Amino acid sequence: MSTAPALLDIALMLAAHGIPPLPLRAGKLPFGNCPDCADNACGSRPNMKNPGPCTCPQPCHGWAAATTDPSVLTSRPWASAWRRAAAVAYHPGGAGVTVVDLDDPAAVDWARATLPATLTVATTRGEHWVYRGVMRSANNVRPGVDVKSHMQYARWLGHGTGRMTMLPSFVRALVVKEDTTPAREGVVSSLRAPWDRSVATGCRHTERYVRTGLERGLALVRARTESGAGSQAFGTARFLAVQHAACPGPCALDVLGEEIVAAAVAVGVPEGYARRAVTNGLAMAVGRAA
Repeated sequence: MSTAPALLDIALMLAAHGIPPLPLRAGKLPFGNCPDCADNACGSRPNMKNPGPCTCPQPCHGWAAATTDPSVLTSRPWASAWRRAAAVAYHPGGAGVTVVDLDDPAAVDWARATLPATLTVATTRGEHWVYRGVMRSANNVRPGVDVKSHMQYARWLGHGTGRMTMLPSFVRALVVKEDTTPAREGVVSSLRAPWDRSVATGCRHTERYVRTGLERGLALVRARTESGAGSQAFGTARFLAVQHAACPGPCALDVLGEEIVAAAVAVGVPEGYARRAVTNGLAMAVGRAA
């Protein structure tokens, strides 16, 4: 049986409380742009980073399509999306809140030891900590932690527990620190030669094995065109680091990391942020990168 009516009911409930919802397709992703809006040919929606004239009646442009207008949410152009939807998301910034997305138990432990208590919502692998107040969004401000507010969406997973408190300055500082982290050296446009055995004399894997794992990870990063590319870059780097943890070294993981950084930057992740995510991921195998 279709879940569309139930999801639409949730969306209308959120809208009535001033929380702008939008439908998500399978994979927790927004629906793609319609043909007229492909590649932002329409100029994008007025509340996106680059204002434009888009008045498309469909849920195009991801988070920017979120709305509290019930006539839009129940309109015929949105009906197809609701029929195919797998979940409901919302735009935190539009609701006046910031979500600290904790993606794993370690991140949850860090938050409990570091952040002031607030409204908490359980997720599949971790928790959402919701604060009153808005700020710029940033992925992977530390391992397993994303900050979602402006220009982002968060999945609606229920009302949660606890009392919402004000956004602490410490969370804002996490993003500022990410903005000011300098690039390690060079730029993505000047990549070194691809990984091969000549730079990984202590690796126990074949070149084909390494390249296959890398390409699969890069494909996942490139697929995150709406959000999460930074977190995916961290996950890819971490996966590669773990694969090489038993190698005598050197394995030249930093060379592989440059390709991950380039893939993340290509889908809109700031370079400094991408480098930090990849560096943190590779740190899972301390001493193996040469």
